[in-house]
Amino acid sequence: MSKDADPPFRPDHFLVNLAARGLIGLALALPYPWRVALMGWLMRRVIGPFAGYRQRALENLALVWPDLPEPQRRAIAAASLDNAGRTLIENYSTRAFTARAAGIEPEGPGYPALVAAREAKRPVILVSGHFGNYEAARAALVARGFDIGGLYRNLSNRYFNAHYVRTMEAFGGPVFPQGRAGTAGFVRHLKEGGQLVLLFDQDVPGAPVLDFLGQPARTALSAAELALRLKADLIPFFATRQADGLGFRVILDAPIPHSTPETMTRAVTQALETRVKDNPGQWFWIHRRWKGGGQEVGQ
Repeated sequence: MSKDADPPFRPDHFLVNLAARGLIGLALALPYPWRVALMGWLMRRVIGPFAGYRQRALENLALVWPDLPEPQRRAIAAASLDNAGRTLIENYSTRAFTARAAGIEPEGPGYPALVAAREAKRPVILVSGHFGNYEAARAALVARGFDIGGLYRNLSNRYFNAHYVRTMEAFGGPVFPQGRAGTAGFVRHLKEGGQLVLLFDQDVPGAPVLDFLGQPARTALSAAELALRLKADLIPFFATRQADGLGFRVILDAPIPHSTPETMTRAVTQALETRVKDNPGQWFWIHRRWKGGGQEVGQ
């Protein structure tokens, strides 16, 4: 991108990034278990309430589970914020985090399928949601010799985005931005027999409306469409945070049978729903997941 195409200077974004970098830098000076626990506490007690994330999580929980007692919804929201804070600093703790992830042995029927696809040089799309810390799974697989690429959406704050992208690159495997250039890169990576991680659980304007946790949500079909186009395995995966707050269990589900993009995406959605219902505090309730679903249904 040329300099002329760069977005204009945003003082508010610059200051937010400065504060965030300072906080992250201070946390990184602490021993790994302390920094992870500290960022979880800060997101739960300070940042989340101040930034409106806690309120958004409570609103989402009230939408999805209106009959759940309010104390339980508050507990889930608090756990979700804690997980988000831990995930943030884990992803900036590249060396310590990847060393821990290297010791995780992937489980589930999707893992031998992934190994078989690598041996056959067949492309694989690993699909998940913002649950636990999905980067733990990518790091565990990279440590076992898999060429796991990542796809990311550029953040609106370009100052924060610059170092955010570098953290993803540090996990190993190529990363690609959403957009024409990124699409060309990851398609080439897959055609060469590589693997790619895609997260599908954010609102996408113009996407079809599918049911998620009982509510209509605009859901991109791109992972399934790409799997069909490239004859790639589509494997749901999840990295579930363990009770100690530091470890993870990485499980790869069986590959989704090829059918239609919508049917395949519904199957992936159901896999994520199962995880969210089992461990509701590990999903990112802070996202505006359902912001466009109702409007689309009403048209």
